[in-house]
Amino acid sequence: MVTVRPHLWFGNDLAHEAAAFYADHLPDSSVRRVITAAEGIPGATAGAPFIVEFTVCGVEVVGLNAGPALRLDEAFSFYLRCDGQEEVDHYWDLLTADGGKPGPCGWCTDRFGVSWQVIPRQLEELCGDYTTPANQRAMQAMLQMGKIDVATLEAAHRGA
Repeated sequence: MVTVRPHLWFGNDLAHEAAAFYADHLPDSSVRRVITAAEGIPGATAGAPFIVEFTVCGVEVVGLNAGPALRLDEAFSFYLRCDGQEEVDHYWDLLTADGGKPGPCGWCTDRFGVSWQVIPRQLEELCGDYTTPANQRAMQAMLQMGKIDVATLEAAHRGA
């Protein structure tokens, strides 16, 4: 059977720490298996976690600690769909803490270098298919934000 799952390259031995953090803080997340590096694997510390299989919000992921040859960037992100402002605030604060970085339009990067889109369901509802004037106003409001603010989106959608 063919399967697909994200494969994240961590250049600084953080795959296991990241997986444990997600397991502790995100629903339906867990660390499933850790394979340690054998002696002589380029970019890996012998005996340290090398391949980490984990689940993030029900999505199976593989983390690889393999040195600095490649870097995580915003070209890949997890889309974390939240149910309202309270959840957006919680996950945004969690993911940007301790060295994480806020970005534009609901995007942020956690301290492990993984990019996230922290998006309330209301954004999808208010932007719709981006074709009506109300949808376009909501989108324009979102483009001015870092962390998404539901009340501001709703006001823009109403034309207030």
